Amino acid sequence: MHVPYGSLFRHARNRAAAILSAVALLGSPAALASPASAAPSAAPAPADCSSAYKIEQTLDGGTTWHMCWHYNTLSGLVLDKVGYQPKGEAKPIRVLASARLAQVHVPYDDGEAEYDDVTGTDFGQQLQKLRPDECPGGTIKSVKVPDRGVVPGLCVTTRARGHAYRLNNDASTDGNGHLYTAQGKDLLVYTVNKASWYEYITEWRFASDGTISSNVGATGSLSPYDFDGGDTRGWPIGKGAQAKAESHAHNVFWRLDFALDGSTRTKAEQYDSKVTPPSGRGSPTTSTRRTPITKELTGDRTDMRWWRVVSTAGKNKDGHPRSYEIVPGASQKHPGRPYTRHDVFFTQYKACEQYASDNPGCPNGSPTSVDKFVNGETLTHPITWVNIGFHHIARDEDQQPMPVHWQGFSLAPRDVTAMNPLTPRDLAGANGHPHP
Repeated sequence: MHVPYGSLFRHARNRAAAILSAVALLGSPAALASPASAAPSAAPAPADCSSAYKIEQTLDGGTTWHMCWHYNTLSGLVLDKVGYQPKGEAKPIRVLASARLAQVHVPYDDGEAEYDDVTGTDFGQQLQKLRPDECPGGTIKSVKVPDRGVVPGLCVTTRARGHAYRLNNDASTDGNGHLYTAQGKDLLVYTVNKASWYEYITEWRFASDGTISSNVGATGSLSPYDFDGGDTRGWPIGKGAQAKAESHAHNVFWRLDFALDGSTRTKAEQYDSKVTPPSGRGSPTTSTRRTPITKELTGDRTDMRWWRVVSTAGKNKDGHPRSYEIVPGASQKHPGRPYTRHDVFFTQYKACEQYASDNPGCPNGSPTSVDKFVNGETLTHPITWVNIGFHHIARDEDQQPMPVHWQGFSLAPRDVTAMNPLTPRDLAGANGHPHP
């Protein structure tokens, strides 16, 4: 039984009135402060946006990423005009028109509370100030936030990611093989936004091979008013069984507007592979089928299924259409709402459809969640939505402060370049040929 005091404050969220009326895109050159620390080395800036809103970085191996950014009063950081120029390419390759966090849906296991932390709290206004040691080796850009002023809250830096590749050429005539290996660095862009007791780290990573990854890390604190969960929906985190933290889910959504080769008129495709068991003493066989996605779709992960978004405006040097494969990370899919029951969605572009649930921007009577955005329209400008879920059953180690738990996905380049853009010079002739 909930005590009266707890029932008054359970799952408390602060909902700022200004957020309900302010959906403006924020930022002007005057809103930017000086870097908090030394900036990573950068390539010359393109003319896509003003210098105050540019992010550019040349990584090990010669790949240069460039993008613009702005700040949204609800979802926080939005990346625009994202592209990169690998070594050997004559010009930059556009990948995304925009990318943003589209919701953090938080239902509690007791059924008494359910929150949309992006649109239903002061998520955007509660951009957190970052200290220089939180952005090692990078620049902290400042953002103008309504009713708060300038907040130094956007980190742009690089971070080591381990091996970029490794190849030991065992066929070398010296008998020892020639070792080709390189360590990689990623461009890392992130903000921290507070929603009640939680703090969400919204992170974007850009690798030298063209991979894009986005992760949301939840940290901060467990709600102090949620220590009365029952045996089937809580976990003891204090002495004995006195304090049982209420379990809940974090269903994180992203919205991606692809613009491959500069055009948003992309195509979406689904691939399914089927394995046939061997007959007799043979081996299993596998066949893969491609299904064009011509109309809006709700997609569910199964074994050996994947999706890609394909350019209609450009091809690589081998004559293959450029594309990006959607690679969802680990997920605990929440069946409680129609929009949390699916892993990906492809919808036809509508400017007002920006959030996966509690979408505030469309006219009255319009659908307010991504599952209802899917209504059979033909896809000419597809928007991709990714849903990654996590069921948070607390543990003693979650206090205090709570360690970061991550949810995310990657976008893997597929035929964007004819070869690995990091290929060493003396392997450049191996395109389409067996390795010697």
